[in-house]
Amino acid sequence: MQSPVQRCVVALLLLGLCNARKGDPTRFRNVLLIVADDGGFESGVYNNTVIKTPNLDALAQRSLIFRNAFTSVSSCSPSRASLLTGLPQHQNGMYGLHQDVHHFNSFDSVRSLPLLLNQAGIRTGIIGKKHVGPEAVYPFDFAYTEENSSVLQVGRNITRIKLLVRKFLQSVDEKPFFLYVAFHDPHRCGHSQPQYGTFCEKFGNGEPGMGWIPDWKPELYHPDQVQVPYFVQDTPAAHEDLAAQYTTVGRMDQGLGLVLEELRHAGFHNSTLVIYTSDNGIPFPSGRTNLYWPGTAEPLLVSSPEHPSRWGQVSSAYISLLDITPTILDWFSVPYPTYSLFGKQIVQLTGKSLLPALSLEPKWRTVFASQSLHEVTMHYPMRAVQHGSLHLIHNLQNRTSFPIDQDFYVSPTFQDLLNRTQAGQPTHWSKTLRSYYYRDRWELYDHSTDPTESHNVASDPRYARALEELRGLLLKWQWETSDPWVCAPDGVLEDKPVPKCWPLHNEL
Repeated sequence: MQSPVQRCVVALLLLGLCNARKGDPTRFRNVLLIVADDGGFESGVYNNTVIKTPNLDALAQRSLIFRNAFTSVSSCSPSRASLLTGLPQHQNGMYGLHQDVHHFNSFDSVRSLPLLLNQAGIRTGIIGKKHVGPEAVYPFDFAYTEENSSVLQVGRNITRIKLLVRKFLQSVDEKPFFLYVAFHDPHRCGHSQPQYGTFCEKFGNGEPGMGWIPDWKPELYHPDQVQVPYFVQDTPAAHEDLAAQYTTVGRMDQGLGLVLEELRHAGFHNSTLVIYTSDNGIPFPSGRTNLYWPGTAEPLLVSSPEHPSRWGQVSSAYISLLDITPTILDWFSVPYPTYSLFGKQIVQLTGKSLLPALSLEPKWRTVFASQSLHEVTMHYPMRAVQHGSLHLIHNLQNRTSFPIDQDFYVSPTFQDLLNRTQAGQPTHWSKTLRSYYYRDRWELYDHSTDPTESHNVASDPRYARALEELRGLLLKWQWETSDPWVCAPDGVLEDKPVPKCWPLHNEL
């Protein structure tokens, strides 16, 4: 038994150890997740030679750069919910946009990343666009989002974002932290505030009525400068649209630089895993709301202070944003819990941790995607699988017209397509509106010979075996993730006595 003097000495030693460790920012592992809104490959690191993104380029020099990363759903709220749960939208319940009117929500019993980290004693924070719910499923200790602030201020005002990051980092105390910075740039401005420009590119630029963001130095681009992606028509209207998008990408890039500088200034840069990506494809034809390559392909930079050997390298591994949750749980050594939804099968993450890829190039070649709605009027369920160069899309409702979301509809690019089509003028586009609206039930593309996904080979006998194998992979994933649409469109799901698809004989 220790004497009172011995106990006092031990107490003093422990106190000294605590004081010695207090203020040491490297004592814990932390995570900074940065997500762009409708961001694409408009950056120097992804070989856009026009746009200026010095901060993304600098982050890439300290990151593993993934060139085959994909979202699991091409819609804002469903993508963010999938990213924060590791579950596809059809499994977590966030089928469409979590907006004021229709209010899609994840299922109440879903165990999200912030919930699990909170329970593990990790301080969580979100700054910017949240757009998921309910609150009980996605709790954050520190939150400045559209739910309690102006989304323009917490998502586009990079000075405000910088100060909020500083506030969070000063409040982390003696805990590891997970900070989620969700920029609202470069999302379109929508119809509610057109005075700020198509992409809100005038917001905060110092012009009369636009306000001023002290830390932003606007970079303007001439429409003739832009690089027009293969899936966008080559017309003056589209050029102007892309030039406006470039300006807001630049604002986000400068904001990212401010966030990383705050991390360095607080001393956390050598203990923090930094991840940069986007929620879905850019809001142009075949982009957001589509499961084509432009709708699902995402930038992804993963910067680990513990894995400098892969900094600046490019990975060809196929990555899903469903991998983000297992990666962050792995970084914190937090196990995924055992639970079920609705008393059915145990929930299991189908994504994997990306940490092994930071040491050695993996041979991952398969990713899945699942879309059901965007806006409530946009029910067009699709499922997809990519396996190496082959990309299969299942359009479950292909006999109806593919729906167009509101803010894309009013965009200069789409209005240009409408006007040219109605006038019988050349659209300078790789598709027609009719082929865009009406699609085959099965679409199969071979990127090794057709990188622009221009030729559907699903009916080509040379691809019959590949088609069957991919359909089998996709169906297996749907069963594993409890997809309610697993039997659609030509069957009915019956759970008892065992889950089974019963045929409708509806000629589909």
